[in-house]
Amino acid sequence: MTGLLEGIRVIDLTVWFQGPVAAQHLADFGAEVIKVERPKGGDQGRGVISVKTMPMGDWNQYFLVINRNKKSIALDLKTERGREIMYRLVEESDVFLSNLSPEALDDWGLDYAKLARINPRIVYATNTGYGPQGEVSKPSFDMTVQALTGLMARLGEPEQPPVYLGVGSGDAYGGMMSALGILLALRRRRTTGRGQKLDASLYGAQLFLAARMFQGFLATRDDHYSKQRSRRDALNPLWNVFPTQDGWVSLCVENTDEGWRALCKTLGEASPEQDTRFATPASRRSHGPELVDHIDEVLRSRPTSDWMERWNECTIPASPVRTFAQLAVDPQAWENDYLVETHCEAVDRTVEVRGLPVRLSRTPGSVRSLGPELGQHTELILTELLGYSWEEVADLKASGAIP
Repeated sequence: MTGLLEGIRVIDLTVWFQGPVAAQHLADFGAEVIKVERPKGGDQGRGVISVKTMPMGDWNQYFLVINRNKKSIALDLKTERGREIMYRLVEESDVFLSNLSPEALDDWGLDYAKLARINPRIVYATNTGYGPQGEVSKPSFDMTVQALTGLMARLGEPEQPPVYLGVGSGDAYGGMMSALGILLALRRRRTTGRGQKLDASLYGAQLFLAARMFQGFLATRDDHYSKQRSRRDALNPLWNVFPTQDGWVSLCVENTDEGWRALCKTLGEASPEQDTRFATPASRRSHGPELVDHIDEVLRSRPTSDWMERWNECTIPASPVRTFAQLAVDPQAWENDYLVETHCEAVDRTVEVRGLPVRLSRTPGSVRSLGPELGQHTELILTELLGYSWEEVADLKASGAIP
């Protein structure tokens, strides 16, 4: 079965996370993604053996998973001949993707105006920290940008430190936004025959993650939407997280008389149904802290599994708050290919990796290989795609354009 994006060639001049994961989404669905790396060291992600000092195992999961299904060519873009190779690659490609600084791209002659003259059909995609306008040169990381978007100030309990959402959320979401933008530009090119420039930023992605609460604030200017709010002071105390004997659960019960009665039936003799403070939706809201405290005490008496069994029988929306260890063995994740197994050459065994978040029935994506070795496909790309002779390849090596 051919990939949905077969025939689309992407130049992937990216490092770390946001840019590489944007290209990974395209590669998963069949695009030919050629990762261009510096000869010495390559993408800095190749050196990641731990995250925040925590070891990541005996293989580089950070780089190899994000850069799966790609080819690698090593070019020294500081040399004239290295840039000549890049220009020839641009002639043969559909997309140029980079998250390097605009200054670096300009210095190497890789600005949009230059590449559009070489190939007017090229879709030129950048991943920036803050967007293409305004302050563009300040260093950006997932955490520092998230701090600017209101998310961290909104999460956590009042008077407690801001909470970083973590897990590279802005990078991951920004990468998906970039992939979407590229597909939109390619769709437009089918009509016009011309490419265009686009940008997806960490700032824009993180702002969009905050969209529901931020939009509420824009409409009302009410601090309820922007400040930390205790779970004991929720607008609906029944739509909340609660401790159990062995963990936490998330409950989503509407504050209606019907929802209240259904929940109380599952709480047994300790049910607060007869407590007059909680007799109506309005009184349950006004006495929210007391109600949350009461439910806390009840739910702590039994393990999570007991409560889940009761709520599932009554179709009350609830979930255990899982750890990654529990997620890793969840049949739901495996049956939907959100988690898959593949072979890892680095350790010569089958490993578990995240799969694809989107499933297409006729043209599904797949994990065909993990990230390539640095420069693994350099000679193949030069000779078979760009038409260099082996004598020219040897000359390029001698000049330092390729390793």
